[in-house]
Amino acid sequence: MRPTINVVSDDLRQQIMTEAKRILSEIGVEVRGPELRQRLLDHGLQMDRAGERILFPPDVVEQAISTTPSSFTLYDRNGEPHAELGGDNVHFVPGSSGLKMQDHRTGETRLANTKDFTEYVRLADGLEHIAYLATAFSTNEDIEANVSDAWRLYLCLTNSIKPVVSGAFTEHGVPRMAQMMQLFRQDRDDLIARPMSIFTITATGNFRYSEDSCQNLLDCVEWGIPIEVVPVTLMGLIAPVTLVGATVFHMADVLAGLTMAQIVKPGAPVLFGGAPAAFHMRAATSPMVAVEALHLNMAYVEIAKSLNLPTQSYMALSESKFLDAQAGAETFSGAILAALAGINSVSGPGMLDYLLVFSLEKLVLDNDLCGQALHFVREMKVKDDLPTMDLVQALLDEHHLITAEHTMNHWPEELYLPNPVIDRENRENWSKAGSPELAQRTKEEVERRLARYEPVETDEAVVAEMQRLIRDGMEGDAPLPEVPALDSGDASPSGRRRRRTRRNR
Repeated sequence: MRPTINVVSDDLRQQIMTEAKRILSEIGVEVRGPELRQRLLDHGLQMDRAGERILFPPDVVEQAISTTPSSFTLYDRNGEPHAELGGDNVHFVPGSSGLKMQDHRTGETRLANTKDFTEYVRLADGLEHIAYLATAFSTNEDIEANVSDAWRLYLCLTNSIKPVVSGAFTEHGVPRMAQMMQLFRQDRDDLIARPMSIFTITATGNFRYSEDSCQNLLDCVEWGIPIEVVPVTLMGLIAPVTLVGATVFHMADVLAGLTMAQIVKPGAPVLFGGAPAAFHMRAATSPMVAVEALHLNMAYVEIAKSLNLPTQSYMALSESKFLDAQAGAETFSGAILAALAGINSVSGPGMLDYLLVFSLEKLVLDNDLCGQALHFVREMKVKDDLPTMDLVQALLDEHHLITAEHTMNHWPEELYLPNPVIDRENRENWSKAGSPELAQRTKEEVERRLARYEPVETDEAVVAEMQRLIRDGMEGDAPLPEVPALDSGDASPSGRRRRRTRRNR
């Protein structure tokens, strides 16, 4: 039996779904993208009386739910299966949308650049409990904003073979990024068959999809890129302050995006996602780690699972400004709840300060916290321990079980041994080691893992073509930022060998 969690009764689940579909059919959704709106009208959907909102009849929504795949596979850069999203499979992924980064060498919080992002990718590439990458923070300090989405994807594709959660910043950014990914496949059909990325589509609140979101949704679906529909449901601000009401609003927003995707292309892979937050009535902030927001995550995920839909959520993050007790508590509480709920893609590790700041030190800590959460939700089953009389006799004979055959056979899988960022030393050994506190341990772990990074080789023609696609989208003629090279010792025979990857062209 796998540990799990339930927060919505069957009757309430049905009431929430009925009300969400009522909103879609009677109030409708403002679809601001003209091309997508026309596609919906051509499909037979109607506008409301004011001619402002598209109405989604219940049968259309139900048909869309039925054609949405219950699971899909993400492939790595080489075209090998990497992650199955569906069922209760849980994958932790760095958060996205950061505007700044916290420099682990100086402690300064500042705008990020290409060097920062490259180090992030190289670090995340080797984190065993971070399933795949995300284009986690902006690098607008040294690249034009209108191509910064493609530049981040380029840095991911040339420094790791892991899949990536990404998204376009502009209305016409998806095709450029899709063409970059297609360079690692035989053709467009092969990219559709073996996707290497998930793109985020954001519902903007008030039952509205912006021009950018509409065009990005349309382009992603036509390119076969799986999408995650992520409303930012703000409880008490643009959604009801009560849990049930907020869940209804959230369900309506996601079901609208899911339905539009299925109308464009039945069978398009869609993650039922979200980034809910509670509006703080005193501080006028919107914490995603508020206990009410965590509860809302659990509620919509449970309903989505009852519909046999794959899920996503923003959790395992913190609103703290630094890596402190608050950051640890907020991150682990979100991670363990997400694991119990069986959320398929959990965005959040590495993030601080309302998704504004990314921290490499937090990412290495979160890697371990996520590992513990994943360990907790393993299936509980008999492993040579029933009946227990042999173990009882071994204990009575030796007065311990540390060298027992049963212990030796099972402890490597049964006991989770944390990385050095988690202090499990006794005080004497901790003092002998210099009494390292959390900040020192995480900083050292970042540097240790960066030093262990194994580079990936990318075909020079592919690199040149990706750079051309990015330059073609630039308004000026400034050169592309320089990507930091590895230290000479990193490529030495005594160091790491370069990972060779297959070119699928």
